[in-house]
Amino acid sequence: MYTAQGTLDREAAIERYGPMVRRAASQLAAKLPANVELDDLAQAGMIGLFDAMTRFEAGQGAQFETFAMQRVRGAMLDELRSADWLPRSVRRNQRAIERAIRAAEQRLRRAPGEAEIAAELGVDLREYQQMLADARGAQLVHLDDFGDEDGEEGFLDRNVPAGAPDPSAILGDSRFRHALVDAIERLPERERLVMGMYYEQEMNLKEIGAVLGVTESRISQIHSQAVARLRSQLAGWT
Repeated sequence: MYTAQGTLDREAAIERYGPMVRRAASQLAAKLPANVELDDLAQAGMIGLFDAMTRFEAGQGAQFETFAMQRVRGAMLDELRSADWLPRSVRRNQRAIERAIRAAEQRLRRAPGEAEIAAELGVDLREYQQMLADARGAQLVHLDDFGDEDGEEGFLDRNVPAGAPDPSAILGDSRFRHALVDAIERLPERERLVMGMYYEQEMNLKEIGAVLGVTESRISQIHSQAVARLRSQLAGWT
């Protein structure tokens, strides 16, 4: 993939890594609402790939594929950010769910069930489950996307408000990691199982649904609720 002069062969890189960009876009789109266009993500990812080819220097201690995927994912996330793909109403609902979970947990002294969270919100169960479905894809965190290269600002530097806690520092704090593990262990068994299959075994929602004998949309709701529980329990870290 390198020329006789030791420089990156761009045509060969595009041919080799173009499909990788498309796969990354498909994987990300699968976690997002249907209104997010796969082609838009793929195009943003290709821009990230071109940027990586321009900036990569052989021998700088990183493999090109690793370097390129950081740029590709960062470009896709920047595209989502600039497009403001998540409606404000969904963001409001997500925060309301987290507050309701905290309030119900404090009142009940245990993890509340769906019906109890819905009651705390003042909505019926069906409306609450729709709120969970709408929140699908609201959590897009990948530590690789947060690093900076060549002294440039990273994704977090560009998008986290001034004065907010440093997420990368939080992620690196051993106390936070222990709190996260503890919060995951306190999840109801079904939610803990879904999170394990999704993040550790890297199964998609459809595959998890097949294993558990429920629909993909139901797994999406369970995942969203599990994330909301974790966010509510870790609120003091953000």
